[in-house]
Amino acid sequence: MFTALLLSKDDDGEVSAQLTELDEAALPEGEVTVAVEYSTLNYKDALAVTNTSPIVRSWPMVPGIDLAGTVTASDDADVAVGEAVVVNGWEIGEKHWGGYAQTARVRSGWITKLPDAFSTRQAMAIGTAGYTAMLCVLALQDHDVSPGKGPIVVTGASGGVGSVAVSVLSKLGYEVHAVTGRVDEQGTYLRDLGAQELVDRADLSGDAPPLAKPRWAGGVDAVGGSILANVLAATQPWGCVAACGLAQSMALPTTVAPFILRGVTLAGVNSVLEPPARRDQAWSGLATNLDPDALESMTRVIGLGDVPATANQLLANEVRGRIVVDVNA
Repeated sequence: MFTALLLSKDDDGEVSAQLTELDEAALPEGEVTVAVEYSTLNYKDALAVTNTSPIVRSWPMVPGIDLAGTVTASDDADVAVGEAVVVNGWEIGEKHWGGYAQTARVRSGWITKLPDAFSTRQAMAIGTAGYTAMLCVLALQDHDVSPGKGPIVVTGASGGVGSVAVSVLSKLGYEVHAVTGRVDEQGTYLRDLGAQELVDRADLSGDAPPLAKPRWAGGVDAVGGSILANVLAATQPWGCVAACGLAQSMALPTTVAPFILRGVTLAGVNSVLEPPARRDQAWSGLATNLDPDALESMTRVIGLGDVPATANQLLANEVRGRIVVDVNA
């Protein structure tokens, strides 16, 4: 038997989240069984647990789009019992049971072997948010946006993706401009992570012009909406903005002007179904360029039973940095 946070939907469509004791016989099919040690609370997890958005597509569901732990059984010769592993995305917590449980069973192709640089707790302090942030950094590098080209703007900078992006970009030598709606409250935190300039979210929240004065060589955007539109309008010629989220809006109220008059690239980042080789590249980059002390400073640990309440806090913009879920607490 093991404990899990189980989402259930009744005949009236009401969704409940309850700590439940389950038997391993209830686990889905898969080649690898993992004793889960930690998971995370991401924006998508919060939407799922609170049923704010139709994230879950199969019921009942163990949510949690991340997990890290130790392999206890494997039918794949390339995945050894006793190995520390991490799983990000692959639609776990949405279509397949995820990380909010003490035991998980997954497909072997979803496994990423944990770099020696990280413990399982640190891996989940990074989680999908940090892994996505690194994918965004790789997208900037792929488009030749080097530190010498100019500053990089990071929106939603005090959130999970933003916090890791600020830290990694700073470590790589970029000048980082961090966008936040709480400059007075979050300024010290963001500067400690490496931000050199703070940008008030309100300055980027209005209607975007087709083009604005060029300010940034590139950006990492986790919010979408008018903020992304304003960032694109102020991106330098041949710059690149990596977009990975929609915390403000799914809409993009902009014109083609940044793309056809300045050659700006909008690079979409889909961390869920990223191929294994790119995942390994991202985790290797994190192992090299993410300061462990910075990671610890942005991390808070909660128990499995704390997830529903903390999910509501996250959606209310009351959570900073990364939330690790200790599934055994």
